[in-house]
Amino acid sequence: MKTLFGAIADDFTGATDLAGLLARSGVAVSLRIGVPPEPPAQTAPLEIIALKCRTAPVDEAVGDSRAALAWLRRAGAERFFWKYCSTFDSTPAGNIGPVAEALMADLGVEQTIYCPAFPENGRAIFMGNLFVGELPLAESPMKDHPLTPMRDSNLLRLLQPQVTRPVGLANRLAVARGPDSLRARLAELAGDGIAHVVVDAVADEDLHVIAEACRDMPLMTGGSAVAMPLPEIWLEQGLLAADAAGPRRRQPAAGTVVLSGSCSAMTNLQVAAYRDRGAPAFRLDPLDLARDGVAGALEWLQRQDAESAPLIYATADPQSVSAAQQELGVAGAGEIVEAALADCAVAARDRGIRRFVVAGGETSGAVTRALGVTRLDVGVEIAPGVPWCHAESAGQEIAIALKSGNFGAESFFTDALETLDR
Repeated sequence: MKTLFGAIADDFTGATDLAGLLARSGVAVSLRIGVPPEPPAQTAPLEIIALKCRTAPVDEAVGDSRAALAWLRRAGAERFFWKYCSTFDSTPAGNIGPVAEALMADLGVEQTIYCPAFPENGRAIFMGNLFVGELPLAESPMKDHPLTPMRDSNLLRLLQPQVTRPVGLANRLAVARGPDSLRARLAELAGDGIAHVVVDAVADEDLHVIAEACRDMPLMTGGSAVAMPLPEIWLEQGLLAADAAGPRRRQPAAGTVVLSGSCSAMTNLQVAAYRDRGAPAFRLDPLDLARDGVAGALEWLQRQDAESAPLIYATADPQSVSAAQQELGVAGAGEIVEAALADCAVAARDRGIRRFVVAGGETSGAVTRALGVTRLDVGVEIAPGVPWCHAESAGQEIAIALKSGNFGAESFFTDALETLDR
């Protein structure tokens, strides 16, 4: 099956977020974990490669992304997308801008857009400023993110230190007038030498305008939502076959474990709601893990009824996270938790559990790698941007949901189980 679209995502939950939205079109979506070592074969019309490069050193992130691009080009892809978080998670050094410029150089592209808006999940851009709900990004809980604290809401100011070429804005007025207006604004900016264009979007209608205006761009960048309309546009153009096979569906497996490493405000609420409904839960403390290891959690897990969908979590408030980081270091605290949750995932699989609900981008990366998952087939959506996926682990069929920290309702963990059962 010919591949038209190739996407590169900077973390695993971001990749499943994009996959879930693209799958709404009914066109087959394939998600690869890391750059496949083998040449492309049996590819889908829409291919996504999930990297774990959001907080990696810049050179490493650029190298991995260029390798992913090369694989996707060999698969036949003609349109490319660089996917990052809808809250623009990054540092002044990158990695959003450096990766974008590297992909532009490899493709010979002079201009691309940046649009992390996701109105369905409360992410909007107006006059270049990113909002989370009604709060500017820098006033939202993202200001306390343990790895990428976002202390500015203006995307132009955030992006400019990360790139070597000028940054500009296509504001809501240009978008509201329709695709021709936006194309004209992009052309105007290109004439002024503007290579990196932040594009406003406050509603789903804006995303359709942007997708239509940019449908022929070799490279777009943004959150998942701005890519969502593209398959339908390409179907209308005849670039995708109307009879392209939809996502594969498999019978859900038995036994569930919920693993949460995210410390976002929403995941804290989700953990509290799941515990309140009586689910068995075990809290991982980074300081305890550093001293005693993960044996206590593994012993607890072995005693639980898999049908009760036990929860193992390191989710905590910002003060607790800060205290652990002060003693163990920012990277050290995160790595200890990720390793522990990965060990729990493998132990759960080995005792027969086949459903995994995972919260947090870094946690999802650690868990999928520990389970040896290399490819995911996208299934039913639990919440906007969070689908169930199906894969193989140690020769066993598993169902896995990888949730970005801020996504989903407070009832997300329960919603996930009910969705799969349906």
